[in-house]
Amino acid sequence: MHTLIPLASDARGLRVGIATSRYHHEVTGRLHQGARNAFLEAGGLDDDLVLVDVPGAFELVAVAHALAARSDLDAVVCLGCVITGETTHDRYICEAVANGLADISARTGKPVAFGVLTCQNIEQALARAGEGGAKGSKGNKGEEAMHAALIAAHAVQRVQRLPLGRPA
Repeated sequence: MHTLIPLASDARGLRVGIATSRYHHEVTGRLHQGARNAFLEAGGLDDDLVLVDVPGAFELVAVAHALAARSDLDAVVCLGCVITGETTHDRYICEAVANGLADISARTGKPVAFGVLTCQNIEQALARAGEGGAKGSKGNKGEEAMHAALIAAHAVQRVQRLPLGRPA
């Protein structure tokens, strides 16, 4: 029997792509900084980050797919912010992005962290993004997404190294 022990967030030896939506940049810029700081504080090197800006949350799917297809990356972190408006447009965007990123992760076997805020207003988004390196009242979801990606990347590596079971 093999037991997989939960792993701590450790970026040493990992390469991670970060795709950041520029829409609501006052929020996503803070998420990006939180993710980047988390990577560096976990022992990662700045040169081991591949940073890509995208126009909006919807475009995260295409860029995440391109990043996950790279053999030199261990995980992808997607950062964005969708604010509810006067129409139901936000629901379609959020559902498409969530399903698209989950599909990429399932098909590639690489962790694709969902760091996309889905908030009712800008105040809720800022509370989850922080300011000037400080966490907001609800933390920094970019930092949390990076930690999830790092832990998942190590878990995937451990699973891949497990010995094969006995043939039937």
